[in-house]
Amino acid sequence: MPLVRIDLIRGRRPDDVTAIADAVHRALVDVLEIPQRDRFQIISEHDADHVIALDAGLGFERTDRLVMIQIFTQSGRATEVKQLVYRTIAKQLEPLAIAGEDVFISIMENGPQDWSFGHGRAQYTEGLLPVPGS
Repeated sequence: MPLVRIDLIRGRRPDDVTAIADAVHRALVDVLEIPQRDRFQIISEHDADHVIALDAGLGFERTDRLVMIQIFTQSGRATEVKQLVYRTIAKQLEPLAIAGEDVFISIMENGPQDWSFGHGRAQYTEGLLPVPGS
């Protein structure tokens, strides 16, 4: 059920973009134990001058290999689980030549009433889908 937005700097080969999306999804399946087919991703590529990602005072430099990831998911996961998500995604991206300083992740939480998977229905709220973690 997580909705994942992945923002990249334009210029990667299509198979590299797919590999990044697959790596992020694999990490969510492994850590959050979501079903394999519970995959909702939006991948956007931007010109380099349309992405600004400084280091927040941490002292490292980002490159054009930057991957910015936003994960929208239901509330209730422990801080330790979120930290494991961050580490696992970074580890999954390492073999793709994406350094840790080029991995930026944010998790945004919401509730079951905030999701509609189609037909203008709130499937969790209406009981058509089980609420994750309940």
